[in-house]
Amino acid sequence: MSSALPILIVLTGRTHAHIRQRLGDFDDWIAVGLREGGAKVRTHDARGDQPPPPLHSISGIVITGSHAMVSDRERWSEALVPWLQQAVKHSVPTLGICYGHQLLAHALGGEVTHHPEGVEIGTVKVQRHPQTQDDPLLGHLPSIFEAQAVHWQTVRRLPPGAVVLASNAHEPHHAFRWGTNAWGVQFHPEFSGEALRAYLECLGPTMAREGQDATQISARVKNTPEAASVLATFARLARTP
Repeated sequence: MSSALPILIVLTGRTHAHIRQRLGDFDDWIAVGLREGGAKVRTHDARGDQPPPPLHSISGIVITGSHAMVSDRERWSEALVPWLQQAVKHSVPTLGICYGHQLLAHALGGEVTHHPEGVEIGTVKVQRHPQTQDDPLLGHLPSIFEAQAVHWQTVRRLPPGAVVLASNAHEPHHAFRWGTNAWGVQFHPEFSGEALRAYLECLGPTMAREGQDATQISARVKNTPEAASVLATFARLARTP
């Protein structure tokens, strides 16, 4: 892929309006990380009426998180499946984040469902597996790193041929790779501590129903620069001819 081509951020949802007004949106946060890796970026809203651009016009793909659920099989979401399959087939560097991670797994033959243990939210510890030592996206991370997480669904079954790259006690599939150019990460490399605390501010009643205390979780939230570095690393991979 030519380094002159942009990385396409595929927007699959937006954050809450009050967060967006103060801090920006999912694609803004992702763009910051990609630009740190020297990438040009453009955004495509998958929920609109226009199809995604042709693969030859982009150097890579990042699929955002969303408040939607992959298992609901919404029309716009399912419409991305054959396009993602072609992207992976043609070795276009692809990174799915949270919803994007789950959608990529679904597109490649995995299974997505509600997590049997409920929500994982907060700054969490993630363990990188030994087989990631030479992984071009995650291999630079320490064996245990902190990352932001907020998800109710999980990749219950990975696609055939996928390699698990990272996990923790709650989430067995925090990261996977399929082939040599497609990755999914359940954690959020684009989230700052401030963004996650903003989510927790409005999730008090929801968290209480889950048996968790949003205030206590928020107090333990911190920035996660090691996880955040994944975006710049991906940008450099996508820019490599």
